[in-house]
Parts: sequence; structure tokens; C-alpha cells
Amino acid sequence: MKSYRWLPVGLCVIFAIVACGSEPQPSVHPGNFAEHALKVNWFEYQGQDEVFEQPLAAGEYQNPILSGFYPDPSITRAGDSFYLVTSSFAYTPGIPIFRSTDLVNWEPLGHVLTRTSQLDMTGKGVSRGIYASTIRYHDGTFYVISTDVDGIGNFIVTSKNPAEGWSDPILLPEVQGIDPSMFFDDDGRVYITHNGAPDEQPRYNGHRAIWIWELDLGTMKVLPDSGRVIVNGGVDISQEPIWIEGPHLYKVDGWYYLMCAEGGTSQDHSEVIFRSRKLTEPFVPAADNPILTQRDLPADREHPIATAGHADLVQTASGEWWAVFLATRNYDKTFFNTGRETFLLPVSWEKGWPRITAPAAEIPYHVTAPSGLPRTQDAVPLTGNFTQRDYFTDGELGYAWSTLRSNNRGWLQPGDDGGVLLKALPEGLDGRNQPAFIGRRQQHQDFTAKLNMDLPENEGVLGGLALFQNDTAHFFLAVKKSGTYYRVVLEKASQGPVDVVSSKVFPVKPTRRITLEVVSKDNKLSFYYQPEGDARELIGRAHDARVLSTQWAGGFVGTQVGIHARTAESILPSGG
Repeated sequence: MKSYRWLPVGLCVIFAIVACGSEPQPSVHPGNFAEHALKVNWFEYQGQDEVFEQPLAAGEYQNPILSGFYPDPSITRAGDSFYLVTSSFAYTPGIPIFRSTDLVNWEPLGHVLTRTSQLDMTGKGVSRGIYASTIRYHDGTFYVISTDVDGIGNFIVTSKNPAEGWSDPILLPEVQGIDPSMFFDDDGRVYITHNGAPDEQPRYNGHRAIWIWELDLGTMKVLPDSGRVIVNGGVDISQEPIWIEGPHLYKVDGWYYLMCAEGGTSQDHSEVIFRSRKLTEPFVPAADNPILTQRDLPADREHPIATAGHADLVQTASGEWWAVFLATRNYDKTFFNTGRETFLLPVSWEKGWPRITAPAAEIPYHVTAPSGLPRTQDAVPLTGNFTQRDYFTDGELGYAWSTLRSNNRGWLQPGDDGGVLLKALPEGLDGRNQPAFIGRRQQHQDFTAKLNMDLPENEGVLGGLALFQNDTAHFFLAVKKSGTYYRVVLEKASQGPVDVVSSKVFPVKPTRRITLEVVSKDNKLSFYYQPEGDARELIGRAHDARVLSTQWAGGFVGTQVGIHARTAESILPSGG
């Protein structure tokens, strides 16, 4: 565990995640658990974004369709239902999966990777692990193909019913690189496309290629020596395009279309398209690529949507084409804390080529919804402004909650009368082991999050509310008992060691509960505490929210808001 500028104490909270096919967790002796645990009675998240305040007109939907850290979307249709997956990186369970009948409202089905035999993120950085996945449905079976970076590499898992669990990974050692996709041709042959190194010495930084392999569906093995490059560099290698990736193949009206992301997943991100009459012939780029981008628009426009790319296409039963893709909602021109989100737009076909946005067109927040599709049953709010309060009364955590790195959740436990317990662990938020942390995505630039918890009686427990982007970018508002006082501290990590930036004390009283709160408003973060029966108090000053932005923190994820518990290395002086 890394050293802190003050000597912290651990807190203890417990939780269990709902995930299809999840494995049993090790039991913890109740007495020992309660002694070192903090009880959280409820957790509330409220979104307050100005851009979501404008009401939708009849027949419109809200972009993004999945707000917060839901990047690299892939979509498929099975009968009258659509299924969508996104990246999860080092969070567990892995690969969120959703179902919809109208493409707009989505029902969470849980996660694809829920067992240690499928997923082991031990020791990985937050932005490593599970990169972009592709979901496909063929002949009664669902397939998800993905990459475990710094782990098992590329793999496939299968399911007959995505809500009831997935197979263990089938490894693809021949397939290197990232962003694999599957294509089922109408002649029965199956192919894998992916991003990889070029088959020549790279000509420049960011020079990548798109590869294709044939897969034997019976043995689930790649055919030896079938791999070859089908796009070298990008649309025009003489212009030194960077990071060609996210390839998907489709067959439409006798043409094979290859759609890829190009430009890197930041402000120059885009989506480009190629086509060929045969898979054995060269893929020719469209003359008016890219077919989706926001890179040519002014960064100072109001409520900018940026970094658009990494798309996937789906066709409805009536023949309409739609695209899901990632993009970000920026503030202060280029900053975003909410991560890369999932958007939806209709696809038009012009002279045999698909197009998602017209050149220089802004991605709209309000869009006319797909026609003739039945409304999704059991959908939950995943966009717009909403308030969600979780009392943890079901004995297990819902779809929104994640942990870091390990599927071991023996430190989580439901409370006897509701609420959740986290058993304090030595690991802090700045380490590479699993901390006692549960988080849900920050889905709004302006939001309020708060939790109500029992004041810890054990002086070796430090716990409370955390905002976590990665191990070098986070805040932790926590409480511990110290003799005849309780101490409230605010820890901050900003590309350096963890500091205690604010601290307050209040005397031990008969009250047993406290509410901790963070308010994000106008790119500032303010933290509050309120012992039961007392007034709400601000701790310290407001902090720059950009500390938790991808631009400052780096990586590919968004901020998580949640609960953290940590053991103390020593006890703070009483009343100090």
C-alpha cells in the first residue's frame, strides 16, 4: 500500500453485485466482519445537467442513450430485440450488456464476464483489461468477442440466453491487437477482423492495420495462415492516418462494407467506410470519408459533443439502419469527466455508401425515434436527468454498481435491516490491488451524490464517499472515530501522492448517523457533511473538477461515484 500524507484508518462497507451467472463469494465470519465494517444505509445520485432540462418533443429520444462511462458500443439484433455491449476495462463484472426493443430505452441484463474463470483483472491499471467488444447473433447463439489487454488476449464467449450467463473464454492466440469483430457470411463462412500491427515496418507513430482471419465455427479455432491485412494505415496512408481500429464487416446488396474508427479516440476521432465486391479483393475507401466526426467543429460551441467514432450498425426488421457510437459531452472546450458515452443516430445510404452525419453537422441531443418499434419493457433511466436512491434492501447490488479488478467480494455483505456493509481493507484507491470500493458511473457534468451511514465505532475504520477516476486522480470524503471526537477528512489525489486537503472534527454524541455529500456544479466539486440532527457543513473549498477529467487523469474510463472503506495504519490524534 502506498504511503499517505496522514495516517489513515479503514472503513468497512459491503456489497454484492447482480450479475448473470455470478459465482459464490467466500463467507466472512459475521462477528469479525461487523467489527471492522461500516454500514451505509442508503446512497443517492441525482443528475442535474442543463442540456437535459429541455423537454423532448413527441416521438423524440435523448442522446446519449447511455450516459456516463459506456464506451465502444456494439449492437446486434435477435428477432425483435436488440442487444448492446460496451467496454469495462479493469472494472468487474466485465462487459455490461443491455436489451431493447425500440433502440432508445434499454433494460440492463447484467454483465457478460462474471466469474474468475472468465475474468481476472488482478494488478491491472484501471484503463487496461477489457477493451472494445463486439456482440453478434447467429443461428440461435450469441457471440461476444473481446480483448483482455495484459491478460489472455483476444477471446470469444457464447450464450444461448444473454440474461442467464456466458461460457468461459475460447482463446484466439493467433489474433493479436485489439478490437476484434465477427462476421457471418451468407455462404456459411465466418471471419474475424481486428486492429493489429501492420505487416511492414511501421512508417510513423500510430500506424496500424486492419486484419482478417477465417474462423472454423465448429472447432472455434482460427484457420492457420488465413490472416492478412485488408487496410494498411487507414483511408489514405500518404496522409499518415493514425489508429485505424474498431473494424466491423457487413454485407449489403452484394457489397462487403468495412467500417472502422480512425484518428484516435480523442478530439480527432472519426468513423470511415470501405467496400469491396469480394473479401479477396482490395477494400476501397469512400470518396467522402469520414462518415462520422465532430473534429471540424469549433470547440467553444455550446454543449459540444465531441470525439465521435467507434460505431457499429444494425438494421431493424423494417429495413431501417441505425448506428451506435461513442462520443463525449465536453465542458471548457475539451474536458469531460463522464467518460465516453453511447449515442444513437439513423444511417442514410447515398449512392451505395452509408452515412451517419453530414459533413460539419453537429450530433443532436434530440432525435426522431425509430418508427414502428414497441417500447422496451423493464427499461431503466440511463440518460436525461434522474434521481436514484439505493437502500440496498435486496441483499445484492444492482446493475449500476461495479468493483475494481477482482470478482472476490467477500468484503461486501448486506445489512441485517437493509443497507450495505463494506469490510475495511488495507488497500487504498491509489493501489493496484482490489480496494473495498463500489462505484456507479458519473452520468452528468452537474450532479449531487450523497450517502447516509452509521458513524463507525471502530477507530481502525475510515470510510465514506469516493469520486474515482484512477489511482492518481480521485477524492475521498471519509469519517473516522478518534477518541472523544469524530474526524471528517477530504483526501485528494491529483497526479501525485494522496493529500488530506481538509479536515474537521465534531464531538462524539448520541447521534449514530452522518450524511456525506458531493455537489458538482459549474466544473467545481464541493463536499459536505451533516451529522444527524446537525446543520449541513461545507468542508474546505470547492475543487477543480478537471482533476477527474480524462484530459488530466489520462486513460479511457470515466469517473465513478461510490463508497470506499480502508483500514488505518495508525490513529490520528484526538480532536486534532
